[in-house]
Amino acid sequence: MSFDREDDSRLKFKTSKKLRVSPTFETMNLKDDLLRGIYSYGFEAPSSIQSRAITQIISGKDVIAQAQSGTGKTATFTIGMLQVLELKRKDLQALVLSPTRELASQSCQVVSNLGDYLNVKAFALTGGKALKDDLKRIQSSGCHVVSGTPGRVLDLMKRQMVQTRNVQMLVLDEADELLSESLGFKQQIYDIFARLPPGCQVVVVSATMSKDILEVTKKFMSDPVKILVKRDEISLEGISQYFVDVSKEEWKFDTLCDLYDSLTITQCVIFCNTRKKVDWLSKKLTQSNFAVVSMHGDMRQDERDKVMNDFRTGHSRVLISTDVWARGIDVQQISLVINYDMPEIMENYIHRIGRSGRFGRKGVAINFITREDVSKLRATERMYGIKIKPMPANLKELS
Repeated sequence: MSFDREDDSRLKFKTSKKLRVSPTFETMNLKDDLLRGIYSYGFEAPSSIQSRAITQIISGKDVIAQAQSGTGKTATFTIGMLQVLELKRKDLQALVLSPTRELASQSCQVVSNLGDYLNVKAFALTGGKALKDDLKRIQSSGCHVVSGTPGRVLDLMKRQMVQTRNVQMLVLDEADELLSESLGFKQQIYDIFARLPPGCQVVVVSATMSKDILEVTKKFMSDPVKILVKRDEISLEGISQYFVDVSKEEWKFDTLCDLYDSLTITQCVIFCNTRKKVDWLSKKLTQSNFAVVSMHGDMRQDERDKVMNDFRTGHSRVLISTDVWARGIDVQQISLVINYDMPEIMENYIHRIGRSGRFGRKGVAINFITREDVSKLRATERMYGIKIKPMPANLKELS
């Protein structure tokens, strides 16, 4: 294993060479019902880490995946896991360990959501609640995936209340915390691994990896594929960013209508998180006599080509789209991007707003923020080291 020195305490490993990059979820040859779950969840195209790591996980290799927060790492290991599970069986086949109860519960929910059409049975095992409740749920309906904290999972293993003989995959989420000396999880991880079948695949996921942590992984990983995805560096210079506090989801539409009338723009892209929302918003705006076009992955290629051509040539002024086009739309005249929904994958924020301000031109990005989106907005600011300002009352001040 080779390292590039970063500073006295952190080293970053080199990505394994010649990794296959999958541009779409379809090219990963996933189960049809898994693809349905992915699209229903709101994903359109794989993020950088997803396009590289999912197929490696499916291949059965041990994997170390490092990528920035907000890049879809949970979905990465979940999709890989769901592809290889034998769901006709009712036994435990995959184990996800997380450093906090909240993260374990969240990961469990992602597994359930993405595996909705697969009828996957996933349960969260965390401290702070009665053991009998967990056991009753697992024993009554079977369990394919357990997402838990190390202490609770190990306790149930020792009591032989969680059977691990058929576990084929162990995922360590936020592995830098799980394997650090300070938090006290490391010995529990070792004890859990010792109770798993020989040859169990290990997937290690984290935003940061120190040399010490990578050394620890050698004790239970076999020649792992190493994937490092750096945050995309797209310049924000020239793009003014604002947010509108809409409070509630149902107030977004009227806010958009007000903006539509007030802003003098050349061309605009409005981003929504799902294909269903794109169709709904396009229909609502058309019924309100606003001229818009829309595009998403469910449309035929000839339809998408026509929409894109009309937009590029300026025949259409407002395009409503999903994240599938956040990286691909390159129209010089775009001066405004509206995030009707804040993106599910945080790295897509930079790609969305990068549709404006192309080739040194000025651009404006406006984000609609509900009460539930405030934490996402703050996390986006932290991730990119920016400050997104409230939109001024006088729209002429936008610049």
